[in-house]
Amino acid sequence: MTTNDTKAKKTWRPATELVHGGTSRSQYGETSEALFLTQGFIYAGAEAAEARFNGEDPGFVYSRYANPTTAMFEDRMKALEGAEAARATASGMAAVNLALMASVKAGDHVVAAKALFGSCRYIVETLLPRYGVESTLVDGTDLDQWKAAVKPNTAALFLESPTNPTLEVIDIAAVAEIAHSVGARLIVDNVFATPIFQAPLTLGADVVVYSATKHIDGQGRCLGGIVLSDEEWIADEVMPFVKHTGPHMSPFNAWVLLKGLETLPLRVERQTATAGRIADFLAGQSAVSRLIYPGRDDHLQAEVAKRQMRGGSTMLAFEIDGGKEAAFRFTDALEIVKISNNLGDAKSLITHPATTTHQSIGEEARVELDISDGLLRLSIGLEDPEDLLEDIQGALDAIR
Repeated sequence: MTTNDTKAKKTWRPATELVHGGTSRSQYGETSEALFLTQGFIYAGAEAAEARFNGEDPGFVYSRYANPTTAMFEDRMKALEGAEAARATASGMAAVNLALMASVKAGDHVVAAKALFGSCRYIVETLLPRYGVESTLVDGTDLDQWKAAVKPNTAALFLESPTNPTLEVIDIAAVAEIAHSVGARLIVDNVFATPIFQAPLTLGADVVVYSATKHIDGQGRCLGGIVLSDEEWIADEVMPFVKHTGPHMSPFNAWVLLKGLETLPLRVERQTATAGRIADFLAGQSAVSRLIYPGRDDHLQAEVAKRQMRGGSTMLAFEIDGGKEAAFRFTDALEIVKISNNLGDAKSLITHPATTTHQSIGEEARVELDISDGLLRLSIGLEDPEDLLEDIQGALDAIR
């Protein structure tokens, strides 16, 4: 590989960074990023191999540790997020698990918001306690609950904002201050906001995680995740975990995600504009008893959203009168919008959280989180807004 193209560049705006940031070219001068489908690397001699392994030579050793294509994805995400270091993972859940496991040891304590994706709750509530890490769940929008939950042995605080699937917006700066008062790290899952609309590190978060499967790929092609933070923590805590447990991203997926980053602002801005129109439409429908969208003034945390987000979201949630039966009839009547548990795609996707993504947390937890049987989560894609509005109107007509 040649020297990184962007080392001496001036500061770029996000759209430019996402096309050019972190690019390294081989001796062939390729336009698109090179795809290095290799497991290992060849050394010029035994001394060169020794230097590579003892850190004197910063080159690549094994693709389970690092790979040139994956490194470009990490570098581009670092530039976008304003992070010192990053490690890419095989999936979003691998990123969440890596961030939490690299933050704790037996005897530590974690505080997390209750409103989490089902698999994230499993790690916090079930997996960490198996290894001697105590956990406490709180209402993420209630700062007094965060303050009351932290202890001298609290090592990490964890939250999503906006949350999945009820789109609560948590005050990241305020929670960061609480975390730092006891020397804990704040980990923020930024998937619903995307790096285009929210920058947690600038708000005081210590670690940002993404499921790159969502908006970063944004076209339903591959899985991926990433953890971003300061260089010291990534080197001392995250990298050993990556080397010895193997969650690193494949080079092919990194290449696909690099291509996704080039169009991320265009897609997210278009999807968000459409989401705002659809939210306004649904707010006026008699069959919809509740509409949740962070870009509207009637959102319960509208002021926090305006303060820390640069846009609404590609996501919205709404409750259909008539519970599960009506919700199922609505989703089955849709023609353009597809039923799926994924989100952040070019295709509009609808999810019934109570029976899919949040089924595993149990009915009691769903009631506590206000995830009713009539609640639907809608991820807006790139279709024509008029076609989506007509499709949703047709589904509403079908349940009347």
